[in-house]
Parts: sequence; structure tokens; C-alpha cells
Amino acid sequence: MKVLVIGGTRFIGAHVVRALNEAGAEVTVFHRGKTANPLLPNVTHFTDPLAEYPITKFPASLQTDWDVVVHMVAMGEADGRAAATHFAGRAGRLVMVSSADVYLAYGRLTKREPGPVEPTPLTEASALRKIMFPYRGYEEMLGAWAHNYEKILAEQAIRAVTDLDWTILRLPKVYGPEDNSDLSTVYGFRANPEWRWTHGHVGNVAAAIALAARHPGARCSIFNVGEANTPTMGERLSWLPKRQPDEAIPPLFEYQQQYAVKTSKIREELGYADVVDEKLSMIQLASSVAG
Repeated sequence: MKVLVIGGTRFIGAHVVRALNEAGAEVTVFHRGKTANPLLPNVTHFTDPLAEYPITKFPASLQTDWDVVVHMVAMGEADGRAAATHFAGRAGRLVMVSSADVYLAYGRLTKREPGPVEPTPLTEASALRKIMFPYRGYEEMLGAWAHNYEKILAEQAIRAVTDLDWTILRLPKVYGPEDNSDLSTVYGFRANPEWRWTHGHVGNVAAAIALAARHPGARCSIFNVGEANTPTMGERLSWLPKRQPDEAIPPLFEYQQQYAVKTSKIREELGYADVVDEKLSMIQLASSVAG
């Protein structure tokens, strides 16, 4: 299987490239050439300045027929459409890495969309946000990409191209040694012990993406990715090493809105199973940071 991974040099992407390589895929990574990652196996690298985010144009030399294209960094409408248009007729399938922030529950949580609490856990059929661009106004903190970031529009652009099969994977909050290693997304919410937010170890998330990329049953389907069961913050903190509270103030969210997703579909339809134990991995990571 010939697989092109767009933006696969750091954190989740690097783990996805490794998982695909270990599964026997012939992997090419398209990126800017600015990131060297020891996690990456010996695969082909195609570097070009056009790989700067958002990627709205692809080099003509990247027109090789691919069995699967895995787009790790489709941020919004323009780059979603660019990828779908470029690879239509040139790829068997386009796999897009999306986010659980597409759900209306995220808008309720952040108070950007007033209304009643959304039922959880969220399924792939749960309602999506109606108010677009959830991170506008945070460009200084997050980067220029935040201005046009909208995974809902990226998903729609990719699904709109008729001559291209697709798969969409909606990710949870990902953690691992290379990112979110301090588990601030757990410790930072100790004041809300009954709140649930689905997490996923980077190894498990990458394994799910790599499986969906290879599995024919993933064609034209959407899958939630993350831990099988989402504990409350209080339950997580009861397992983890004690840590002195920092001075950071948690966001002024509506914490009656749970942010847990249901991940049974990918497990039942594709046979996905975790490659590492989520609870044990979180404990080990927190212990290594504390030590």
C-alpha cells in the first residue's frame, strides 16, 4: 500500500507514520523540511515550501497515484478543498484528521452557543456546532492558523468531492511524552471533579488513524477516536500523583456540559483495540514528570 502522509513529522503525525510503516505500508511524508523527529522511521520525505500551513496548493510532482492520503493538518475550508481537488482521481481515499471540537457540545461548553446541555457521550451522529471558527480571537496565543481554523468546513469540503473516497477521524485531547506531557488538561481541571473530557494516548490515537487508513471498511465513514470510557476528572486525579496546584485559572466553561465521546464505532466496525493501556499510560507519564 502506497500512503502519502501530509504533515507527519511531529507528535501524532510521527506516530502515525511509524504505525503505517510497521504495518508494511510504503510511506511518503510531505512537509516543509523544518522538523526532524527521531520517532520517524526510514521513509521517503518529500519537502517543499508549499507545505506551510494552511496547505492550499500541492506541487505538480506530487501527483503520483496513492492508495491512501492521510491529511494530518487540514485546518479549514480552503486547505480541505485544495487536498480533495488535488487528489481526486489520484488517490484511492483521503483520510482527514479532524477533532471532537466539531460537536455542538463544544460550543455549549465554551458558551459560544447558548442553549441546553447536549447529551453525552457524543456519537458520530451528534449535532455539530452552528457558530463557526471557535478559536478566532486567540491568534496571538495559538498562532495565525487559528483565524481560519474550522474542522467542520474542512470535513464538508472533503466530503463534497464526488471522485474521492474519504474517512474522517475526530480526535480527543491527545497526550504523550512529546506533547501535553504535564497533563495540564487533567490537573488544570481539579476544581471540576465531576467533569468528563475524553483523552487519548498518542500511541492509541496513531494506531486508530493507521488502522482506518488501511481498512476498506473505513471508506466514506466518520469515526470518533479516544479512550473506551471517559472517567471524571476526579477519578483521573485519584489515580495520578499528587501535584501542587499551579496559578493557572481554568477556562470559564459551562462545566455541566460534559465533553465525552463514544468510541465504540471504530472498535466494532474496524476491530480497533488500544495498543497501550490508557490509565496506566497516564499514570506513568504523570509519574515521570513528577520524578
